[in-house]
Amino acid sequence: MPSTTSRRFLRPAALIGAAVLAASVTACGSSGTPSAAPPGSASASASASAAAGVLTVRDPWVKAADKGMTAAFATLANDGDTDVTITGVTTDVSRAEIHEMAMTDGTMTMRQKQGGVVVAARSRAALEPGGDHLMLMDLTRPVRAGDQLDITLTFADGRTQTFTAVAKPFTGAQETYAPGHGASPAS
Repeated sequence: MPSTTSRRFLRPAALIGAAVLAASVTACGSSGTPSAAPPGSASASASASAAAGVLTVRDPWVKAADKGMTAAFATLANDGDTDVTITGVTTDVSRAEIHEMAMTDGTMTMRQKQGGVVVAARSRAALEPGGDHLMLMDLTRPVRAGDQLDITLTFADGRTQTFTAVAKPFTGAQETYAPGHGASPAS
C-alpha cells in the first residue's frame, strides 16, 4: 500500500503529465499550415480572404547547376478570392529575380518579368522551363541534385512566403539561363 507521501505527489504528477501531453498535441496542430476547416467557419473564411491570401506551392524544384545561373519552378495555387501578385524572390544561394521567356525581334529571349507574376483568384500559375520562372543568378555555391533550397516570395502587399525546393538534374528545354540570350527549341 503506498504511503501518504507518495500519494500526495502522484496526483500532481499525473495532472502535470496530462497538461504536458495536451500542450504537445495542441502544438502539433499549429504547424502554420492551414487546416481543413469546415466551410463557413472563421478559419475557412480567413484562409479565403485577401488578408490570408497564401499560395499553395506544389512540386517546387530547382535545376541543379555547378555555377553561374539556374532557375526554380513550381505550380502556384491561389485558393483565395483575390488575385495575388508575386513581385520579388530571394534565396540564400544567389540573388534572384522573376523571369519570363518572350519573343523579341523574332527570337525567344529570357528577361525580367515586369509587374511580377499574378496568380488569379481561385486559379493556378505555372513556373516552368520555357515560361515564367524564378531566376537564380550568380550562385554562391553549386546546387547539386538532392540539395534543398529555401526560396522566399515577396507579394505586392509586402507579405512573404517561404517554401523549400529540391534540386534535380534537368536537360529538358535547354534554356541557357543567361539574360538576353535565346533559348534552344524544346526537345
